[in-house]
Amino acid sequence: MTSPAPAAVLPVRDIRRVIIASSLGTVFEWYDFYLYGSLAAIISRQFFSGVNPTAGFIFALMAFAAGFAVRPFGALVFGRLGDLVGRKYTFLITIVIMGASTFIVGILPSYASIGITAPVLLVLLRLLQGLALGGEYGGAATYVAEHAPHGKRGAYTAWIQTTATMGLFLSLVIILGCRILLGGEAFEAWGWRIPFLLSVVLLGISVWIRLALDESPVFQAMKRDGTRSKAPLRESFAEWGNLKLVLLALFGLTAGQAVVWYTGQFYSLFFLTQTLKVDAQTANILVAVSLLIGTPFFIIFGALSDRIGRKPIIMAGCALAAATYFPLFHLLTDYANPALAHAQSVAPVVVTADVDGCSVQFNPVGTSKFTSPCDVAKSALVSRGVPYTNADSPLTGGAEISVGATRIPSFDATAADASDRRAAFDAALEAALAEAGYPAQADPARINKPMVVLVLFILVLYVTMVYGPIAAMLVEMFPSRIRYTSMSLPYHIGNGWFGGFLPTTAFAIVAAKGDIYAGLWYPVIVALLTLVVGALLLKETKDVDITITE
Repeated sequence: MTSPAPAAVLPVRDIRRVIIASSLGTVFEWYDFYLYGSLAAIISRQFFSGVNPTAGFIFALMAFAAGFAVRPFGALVFGRLGDLVGRKYTFLITIVIMGASTFIVGILPSYASIGITAPVLLVLLRLLQGLALGGEYGGAATYVAEHAPHGKRGAYTAWIQTTATMGLFLSLVIILGCRILLGGEAFEAWGWRIPFLLSVVLLGISVWIRLALDESPVFQAMKRDGTRSKAPLRESFAEWGNLKLVLLALFGLTAGQAVVWYTGQFYSLFFLTQTLKVDAQTANILVAVSLLIGTPFFIIFGALSDRIGRKPIIMAGCALAAATYFPLFHLLTDYANPALAHAQSVAPVVVTADVDGCSVQFNPVGTSKFTSPCDVAKSALVSRGVPYTNADSPLTGGAEISVGATRIPSFDATAADASDRRAAFDAALEAALAEAGYPAQADPARINKPMVVLVLFILVLYVTMVYGPIAAMLVEMFPSRIRYTSMSLPYHIGNGWFGGFLPTTAFAIVAAKGDIYAGLWYPVIVALLTLVVGALLLKETKDVDITITE
């Protein structure tokens, strides 16, 4: 049985109202979610001050990732609800959960006030946000697609795709405004809470807008004809025909899309601030400008996918990202911190050590003690943000740092005279790094801002290629009766796990290897996996009739 085409039910004006209402609500939810990511460095100091700064920042990233970890579970809960009772009411619930959780972050006491309870409550709030977001995207994308006329689904759902970028952009603008108005010191102390508190106003507006919407015509037709699924979870994941589509959607679409998205819009920001030592305000402005320039391309590629297909655009985005990430991030270093790039080229830092005496320089719980000469050497470089390479030493247990031609012997931190040796070691290392030109911070006067924005724009352009058409393709892959459930899970496993854990995974790889570009191997490998699976096994979907209800 087939429902009437949405275009025959609603005039274009009303379809546009559906798009605007759905998009505005989703912008708000992404704004809420990304406030945390944009303020990760401050949050690490406010809520994880009980551990060392490196571990604190890793904890903050892990709490950020916790929200992504539960998104697939939110997809299951709210996806099932959306297929059973309707698209509209489900994403009303998700937006209230998201908004309330975000507001509470703004009034949550810090670690200094209530101790370990503060980070525990923060993580719980992040989990609630992740659950809500897990149900939001599938509802908004399905709702808009089921209203869109055939031949325009790519263009119409692309507006939903802009919301993540617009939410990030809005969060950056509000953060910058608060920084400028309050000053850096006040913002670090208490002003960072204001963007979270402002979310209650956006919540009220978003709920009011969504209450005015009607249910989608496809769901209304299923309800009228009695074709709704009685067990959407079982139909989606226990029947091989649909489960196969779910797995193809995950590995052939969303996994690669996710790592391209988070590399272009989040890891690039972390790379600028944490690795290249660009001050947060300047980095946020540069990223915001690139997002502003790049956002229209979501609509361009979404509309183009209505003409030439979704698959070729998404696969091209994955291929370009995998082929060019390493040279693009090298260019970011050259343009954002030329002193660091120059120092690396003329005086590379090498840790020569017995590999058996080296630990992985990743300490997520803040309790590990790095005491061997190799551990001491690497810890000293990691804490200073200095990139290095590794060389094996034939000497058992020994280690030294080479800064160009200068060699600094390391020491055993358990030795009786370790305190005196550390003081001499630190002084020698600081002098060698300073002489070689390694900067403590990026020099604002030497940042080539137009070229940094150009590189960031290219990264965002890849994002628009993989993300602009994907909502339409996911909707078109699955039958109406289980669409909300089936598309939500692969989307949120891809974006919640493959993408959401990218900053933490990349940071861990860099901390372990010393190479500031080593973390890029993660998105490159995942993007290549999606390219192979998608190119070989996915079928084009742009001509599928999604109004069929049975």
